[in-house]
Amino acid sequence: MAVRTPGVAYSITVRSEYPNVPGMLGKITSAIGEAGGSAQGVDVVQTSQGDMVRDFTVNTSGHDHAIKVVEAIKAVENVTVRSVSDQTFLLHVGGKIEMSSRVPVTTRDDMSKAYTPGVGRVCMAIHDDPAAVWALTGKGHTVAVVSDGSAVLGLGDIGAAASLPVMEGKALLFKEFGGVDAWPVVLDTNDTEEIISIVKSMAPGFGGINLEDISAPRCFEIEERLKAELDIPVFHDDQHGTAVVVLAGLINALKIVDKKPADLKVVVAGVGASGTACTKILQSYGVKSIIGYDRSGALDRTRDYGDNVMKQWFADNTNPDNFSGTLEEGLVGADMFLGLAGPNLVKPEQIAKMSPDAIVFALSNPDPEIWPEEVPDNVRVMATGRTDYPNQVNNSLCFPGLFRGVLDVRASEINDEMKIAAAQAIAGVIPDSHISEDFIIPSVFDKNVAKRVARGVARTASETGVARRRQRRGDEVYAAFKTQS
Repeated sequence: MAVRTPGVAYSITVRSEYPNVPGMLGKITSAIGEAGGSAQGVDVVQTSQGDMVRDFTVNTSGHDHAIKVVEAIKAVENVTVRSVSDQTFLLHVGGKIEMSSRVPVTTRDDMSKAYTPGVGRVCMAIHDDPAAVWALTGKGHTVAVVSDGSAVLGLGDIGAAASLPVMEGKALLFKEFGGVDAWPVVLDTNDTEEIISIVKSMAPGFGGINLEDISAPRCFEIEERLKAELDIPVFHDDQHGTAVVVLAGLINALKIVDKKPADLKVVVAGVGASGTACTKILQSYGVKSIIGYDRSGALDRTRDYGDNVMKQWFADNTNPDNFSGTLEEGLVGADMFLGLAGPNLVKPEQIAKMSPDAIVFALSNPDPEIWPEEVPDNVRVMATGRTDYPNQVNNSLCFPGLFRGVLDVRASEINDEMKIAAAQAIAGVIPDSHISEDFIIPSVFDKNVAKRVARGVARTASETGVARRRQRRGDEVYAAFKTQS
């Protein structure tokens, strides 16, 4: 097993007390290094003639490694470890988001306009002209992030409450990257009909619905039903956000390996929500040979999929040669491996059987199907879902800009053309002259990403006839005012 690179996701701060004598600091930092930790900071907390207290902030590669580093510090003679804090846990204390006001309420006049009695006139304007809700409330820039916690990426069915940190993180990224207000709504039910009913009932307060971490195959029905029954866009990010960014990465990877979509052999491990959506978008881009694998093996046309309509669709529409071999056999000669299944699924010797200039997207989180340190020399382009390696396939590149564009034109839905436009916009952020094996996907912190995605999506929504915004906001407000005159 390759040695994992220490990263900030497992950063710890170890508060240590020791005699204030020359040489002690060096002994502690040496112990950290010998244990494989990466010291990022040393801060003095308290000092006296006899004793020194310092905080050592150390990046580690995981929970077990963090414990090893702490034990190494404890083993230094005359050192006492006072406390150990996890930087990631500290960031989440109290939650990551909050509601803030867009207008001040500091005087009686403010109160009269923002609340009673003035607000009543605005309510009646919306009652008389329901479309005015987009201009006169926060609906036009607000999204609900809805989950039942049944399929949290890399963690599985952990339940509604345990999924809340992920949903808060999603809402945070909506705001930071796309300027979209989002709020987590976690539902303590796995019942398909109940979820659909709840989301439909709360939909009037939101401009869009982002479904998140709902297990397959229920997620397919929930999304399709809500799309059909609501007049606002519904987007299952695990499916389509992943698919959009995967396609963006592939667009640029193919420029490096000089291969055409129609000539690729793609192996997909994990045929759940994201695997199915990725397959569909790759097919729309021209990829013809795709073989999918689940826990039972290759999806071919000889298996019985029961009532799982999406796996039946997958078997009917992929695997043109009806290949039924093992995953290892399927990888022979493959041009791309797309992992959406689980950690450490494939071995280096199996990847070595892929074609020259192979593309490997190992996207399971937090641990990928194969680590970048393990891939053999025939792999030309490697991507993961992690922030601490190059080429992170991160849905954050898609959903903030996509919803920004959707809300800007008040699109009634998110169609396939808009998804492809988003992928092309993401890929196009990187000039061809800058594309390299370690740079096929732009940084989530590149402010051009969300802007370009929003523009591309909004333009495509208008071109495909699903945009509903025609008036400027001032015109809409005046129209609503006139209904009350």
